[in-house]
Formats: sequence, structure tokens, C-alpha cells
Amino acid sequence: MELAAGLAGFSQSANGVHAVLDTGERVAARYLVGCDGGRSTVRKALGVRFEGESGERAMLLGDVEVDGLEPDAWYQWTVRRRGFQALCPFRHERSWQLQAVPFGDFGAEGGLPEPSLPYFRRIVDDLAGGHGIRLTKASWLSTYRVNVRMADRFKVGRVLLAGDAAHVHPPAGGLGMNTGIQDAYNLGWKLAMVCSGVRESLLDSYQEERLPVASWTLGVSAEGLRRVAERFVNGGSTDIADGAPPDGQQLELGYPASSLSVDGDAGNGPRAGDRAPDAPCVDSSGTPRRLFDALRGSHFTLLGFGESCAGPLQDAGTVHRGLIKPVSVGAPGSGADLVDVEGHARTAYGVTGDTLVLVRPDGYLALRAPGGSRTAVRDYLDRVGVSRSA
Repeated sequence: MELAAGLAGFSQSANGVHAVLDTGERVAARYLVGCDGGRSTVRKALGVRFEGESGERAMLLGDVEVDGLEPDAWYQWTVRRRGFQALCPFRHERSWQLQAVPFGDFGAEGGLPEPSLPYFRRIVDDLAGGHGIRLTKASWLSTYRVNVRMADRFKVGRVLLAGDAAHVHPPAGGLGMNTGIQDAYNLGWKLAMVCSGVRESLLDSYQEERLPVASWTLGVSAEGLRRVAERFVNGGSTDIADGAPPDGQQLELGYPASSLSVDGDAGNGPRAGDRAPDAPCVDSSGTPRRLFDALRGSHFTLLGFGESCAGPLQDAGTVHRGLIKPVSVGAPGSGADLVDVEGHARTAYGVTGDTLVLVRPDGYLALRAPGGSRTAVRDYLDRVGVSRSA
């Protein structure tokens, strides 16, 4: 990592990417990932379309120091037909983030005056007057115009886009950070495996899986903003959290239609492409463990429910050592790696008979298969290109 260095340009070939930094330094790499925001230099250089629309109105943002408030909560004021303001303290710092939408200051085309400390003070006095609040210093002030846009492609050759460089949307619902982190996690494990020897075609699944999620995020966040703005103007609830979709934490989103999702048994419970659930267990020594403890890491995890899974689990631990972590899940007295004392794990995964469940490094189910199958995992790895060529 090199801080305070921007990307001046890049070129790519069949074998790699050559980037030039604005410091004059040249960098050679196998892949380039553009995580450089809504005005992405990488996206523009690729000629990727950023489709969508810009909102009519804007929001004021700034990092300010505040007197008159205890930094123990996120404060919010809404004055019907006049505007909205929020002050959120940064942990372990003196600064707060100020967000404001002063309805009366919008120009004919939805613009706002240039941000300044005196202007922010006037807004605070107007919307939160009488609370003894005073802004004493500003380290950053900005005007944010709502955009609802996404790239038409997330991958061009050896260059990929993630986060705001791939999609921007209204802040309603607080979906931006989770969406960007999931982009990075989805892409990260695939890049790592390709760089370690698996087929490059694995990277095609990044766009296949994340582009529909970005489309969903744009839709629900735009609708959330419309709903919140309507209530601000016309009365009713003034809680900005009302803009959140039902699945605001995105825990129900998955990749069931992905080429990486293969269902090989007809059991109930989560299917391939769904997020892997957690469950309380104990290890062989009786120490409480969570199922998530076994999944944590950069590896695939093969969960084996039942005695007939012993052979496939052994194969995973030898033939696919380093790629797959085998974990047996069984009843008390079974000698399993994780003991499902009260049956919570079997219930969470909808297991009735012996079952194999292969979980991806990013915590999504890759494969469900009958417990005794010694070919299901191998066939899956070959099919999706995860078997290392070495």
C-alpha cells in the first residue's frame, strides 16, 4: 500500500496490468481493482458506462467540532417543511459528522449555497435552535448530490470495479458500507485463489453475483429516500431509519442463481447460494464453539453431518489440503469435531439424513450433497474451476 499516491493511468495486456502513479512510480501487477469512488478514474479509463440518474436535490455534509452536546448518541432534528439535520459523533475523536438538508435553501435546479462554517452554523441555529449547540471548527465541508447509478460491467479483462466505483446510491437504509464490503469479500477470495493457481474464469462469477445485488441496492435505497423525503415534507414519522428496507442488513441476500451454487440433495433448509447459518456447538473437549468459528478463514469448509460423511471429509483433508477445511458435526458420543448437543446445527441447515455442506470462504453455501458421496466435492471443484492446476 502506498498512501497519498493517485492513479495517473494504466494499461493492460493478456498477462497483467501496468499502472502509473501520479508520483511517477510504475507498478506491474496481475490485476487491478478500482475502489476509487463514484468519480472512479479506473471506471472512466475503461470506458464503462455509469448508468442511472442524478437526483434533483443535494445534502450538506461536514466534519465539525461541536460544543453543547455530549458525544453519546446520534442526534437528529426534523422541522416540517424546513429541513433535516443530524449530528453523529466520531468515536475517540472530537469531530462530529453533520448532515443537513435545508429545504428553504435549494435553488431552482436543486443546488445549495457553497458550504462554509458560518452557513453550517446558521442551519444548526435554524433547525436545532434553543439547544445551546455551537459549531466551533470545521475540518471538511462538502455538498453531496444524490446519484443512483451503477456500472454496466464490473470486469474488463484484468481490471475490476468494486464499491462506489461500481455503484452509487442514496444513503437511505445505510446500505453503502455493507454492499462495498461484500463486493470486496466476494472478489477477494476469488482473486486470491486465481493468483494461487485456479482457473481465471472464477473471476467471471464476481460480476455475475454482485451486479444483481447492486441493482437491488439502488432500487431499495432510492425508494427509501423517496419515502423518507415525503414524510419530512408532509409530516408523519421523522425517523430516517424508516428508509431502511426489510433486509437492511442484507443477510437474506444470496447467490442461488450463480454458476457457483450447486444443490445436490433435496433436503430442507438453506440452499446453495444462501448465507450459511450459525449454530452453537461444543468441541471434543466440551468447550462451547460456534459453527462460525469453523467457517472463519480464507478456506472452503466442508461440513459433514452423519457417519457416512467420514470418507468425503477424509478426502477433503488430504486431496484438497489447504483449500478445504473438513469439519464433522455429530451427536454427543460420535467423536465429531463439533458436537451438536441440542441439534441446533442440524435444524439450521435443514439436515434430516447424512449430508455434506460445502461453504465458500465468504460464508455462502456452495454445495449440498448426500453424505456418502465421495465424488460430489471433487466434481463441484472441477465444474466451477476451483481445483488448482498445480
